Amino acid sequence: ETARYYYSVLNSDAGADGRGYLQKRALKPETVRRFGLGFSPPGRFALVDYLAGKGFTQEEMIMANVAFKSRSGRAVDRFFSRVMFPIIDLRGNVAAFGGRTLGSGEPKYLNTSETPVFNKGSMLFALNFAKKSNGGRRLILCEGYMDAISMHQAGFTDAVATLGTALTPSQARLMSKYAKEVVVSYDSDEAGQKAASRAIPILREAGLSVKVLTISGGKDPDEYIKTYGPAKFKQMLNASGNDVEYRLGKAKLKYDAGSAQGRVGYLNEAVAVLAGVDNAMEREIYAGKLAAETGIKTETVMAQVNKHGRIDSKKERKKEFKAFRVKSAGLKDRVNPEKSRYLRAAGAEEAIIAYIIKYPENAKEIGGMLTPGQFVTQFDRRVYQALMQLAENGLPVGITGLAEMFSQDEMSSVARMLQNLSGISYNESDVRKYIEILNEEHEKKKLLAADAAQPREIKNYLDELRRQKK
Repeated sequence: ETARYYYSVLNSDAGADGRGYLQKRALKPETVRRFGLGFSPPGRFALVDYLAGKGFTQEEMIMANVAFKSRSGRAVDRFFSRVMFPIIDLRGNVAAFGGRTLGSGEPKYLNTSETPVFNKGSMLFALNFAKKSNGGRRLILCEGYMDAISMHQAGFTDAVATLGTALTPSQARLMSKYAKEVVVSYDSDEAGQKAASRAIPILREAGLSVKVLTISGGKDPDEYIKTYGPAKFKQMLNASGNDVEYRLGKAKLKYDAGSAQGRVGYLNEAVAVLAGVDNAMEREIYAGKLAAETGIKTETVMAQVNKHGRIDSKKERKKEFKAFRVKSAGLKDRVNPEKSRYLRAAGAEEAIIAYIIKYPENAKEIGGMLTPGQFVTQFDRRVYQALMQLAENGLPVGITGLAEMFSQDEMSSVARMLQNLSGISYNESDVRKYIEILNEEHEKKKLLAADAAQPREIKNYLDELRRQKK
């Protein structure tokens, strides 16, 4: 109802300023209609009064975040004197709004705050249209609403945009459901290029192939299309380099290739880029190109890449494990009360359990390296024993099997454990390190128990001496 109201205002006398802005941006009437663009009038009660006339309560308006409560207690329009962009979910329902001011007011763009049906970090503008485009092969990621709308108007109906924030992992995962490749099409200014650099690892982490559009002349995509036309833009889009080429190109621009110091600086940064490439063949191809470009042997470049990769991997695992331990620290755990006392051990135990559930085919091999007795906390020991029992009996090793052996509270604890560790990548060598941690912590626990027992033994000995004297 709110979207219909804003659209009707845009096409009335009160929407003249909004129409003027959209005409200036060269948007056609059919594009405005397709995206349901509208205008919020200057008055602070225009929408509130309209919705009240339609039978909506103030509480409903405030909950939907199209209004807020003033000091007097009356609902007031959240948006006024702004061009309105409905944010439509994948089912075609209006979930929220973005509004662009036409004056000098701040903020330039204002979005609906989060509501029960809207989380701006988990949605993308125009994905409701783009998901049907090009057979799920590609999406074009834009910075803002207008860039995405202009691209759709020019025929690039696979364009989407974030909702006024930096790209989130949740948005990247959402894109991966509808495309295999993402072309990052951000502004060519410094802010746009920084945002592109931040987006690349997030997209790769979601399993997407990444290309980066580089627009010369300091233009944004919308400007380029208006100046040179869709055909030229399409050529440039199809010629986009992948993210590795983009990052290597950015690194090269930083250094003076004519000096030895500049070449070393470029090589060091380029090696760091290649160390982050997962595909071994791709790494070697770019290492060869880098070697030819700099006059360094390919073997030397690859040796540095591999060395950098080992260092990065070690740092990342340490960082991830530390983050997990910090997240776990101080939390009351009724199911595993020993966890807070033996934090390092519990972290290692849970990592091993998560690994087994993720890679059940390796359960028996892990069982040969680690006995339940090496576990420090009783609850994790029980979970591990149960997993080993399932493996030995030839039953599926996982949540389903555990559910028959543990209570609902205990299964909730296992689910939280897996959720906390879902973003951590580890392999068999990491599991061996976790086993080493358990061995160390198990020994510490035994020593502490022995130390605690000593005073009791002394007391018992003295008591025995006293009895003998009597």
